[in-house]
Amino acid sequence: MTNLDVRILVVDDEPPIRKLLRVGLGSQGYAISEAPNARTAIELMETEKPDLILLDLGLPGMGGHELLRKWRDDGLDVPVVILSSRTDEAGIVSALDLGADDYVTKPFGMNELVARIRVALRHKFQQQGEKPVFHTGDLTVDLVKRIVMIEGREIKLSPKEYDILRILVQHAGKVLTHQFLLKQVWGDSTDVQYLRVYVRQLRQKIEKTPDQPRYITTETGVGYRLREVD
Repeated sequence: MTNLDVRILVVDDEPPIRKLLRVGLGSQGYAISEAPNARTAIELMETEKPDLILLDLGLPGMGGHELLRKWRDDGLDVPVVILSSRTDEAGIVSALDLGADDYVTKPFGMNELVARIRVALRHKFQQQGEKPVFHTGDLTVDLVKRIVMIEGREIKLSPKEYDILRILVQHAGKVLTHQFLLKQVWGDSTDVQYLRVYVRQLRQKIEKTPDQPRYITTETGVGYRLREVD
């Protein structure tokens, strides 16, 4: 699928933001629909059938969180990328836990936004099932044999370290919240400090410079992301 085949619904009450996205994403070949509020967005979902939604959390009337909850409760599986203020960490986490796929904070760069869109669309359009072997940079993870290698050398991980890395690999490029990772690895609301300890240990094993990680990056106040590097 090319960009020309992809329609994006922009839901934002600020005309300058909608114009910026219309021009910027339009120049990338995306078809753009616009909604200034939740009511219009709900109507356009029925007629436009977008492939991805850019959703502002600060909508008038029905807010972005409520709209997202409605869509996910209705079974809508269209990728949603949140547009949020830089200081609204709690709002971002809440939206991700409600089923948003990613986020960017205002003001954002168009290159960053396009990268987020491509990741979300790739996850939507890829065939179901995991790739048995994942590569990024010098990191290789064999999800069948449970083998992790850096620069061709096998790295020994503890079961919990491997589980965290496996989940990050399965969602490569996407931000995963602390609570999502805790639930997937521990099955309950374990203290987030456990997660931080294991991520620190994991970085010690797979990162050349653990304090400046290349692969597992921190999304401050939100969670972690496995970067796909060149």
